[in-house]
Amino acid sequence: ETDLVGDLKYKDSLMICGKFKGTIKTEGYLIIDANAYVEADITAKFVKIAGNLKGNILDSYRIEMVNNAKVYGNIKTEVLKIDDGVIFEGKCEMKK
Repeated sequence: ETDLVGDLKYKDSLMICGKFKGTIKTEGYLIIDANAYVEADITAKFVKIAGNLKGNILDSYRIEMVNNAKVYGNIKTEVLKIDDGVIFEGKCEMKK
């Protein structure tokens, strides 16, 4: 398990399986694994959350919350999918 702190910027795809705290910016995919804990403000085109997220998704095209994900924060997206069993506490702004 990896613990990272800082500002993360990348172009393609990334899966977080450990702990991360900071900010994340990408034009691609971010996947938060079922065993991951992320405390961050995120800007990403596609976000799939299966683990724990505490922070805001500031701008996204598509957000998926799957399995038993726990999301605490506000989100802004065009497309939103939330599976049964997900905990989501925050505000959602749908954009065009």
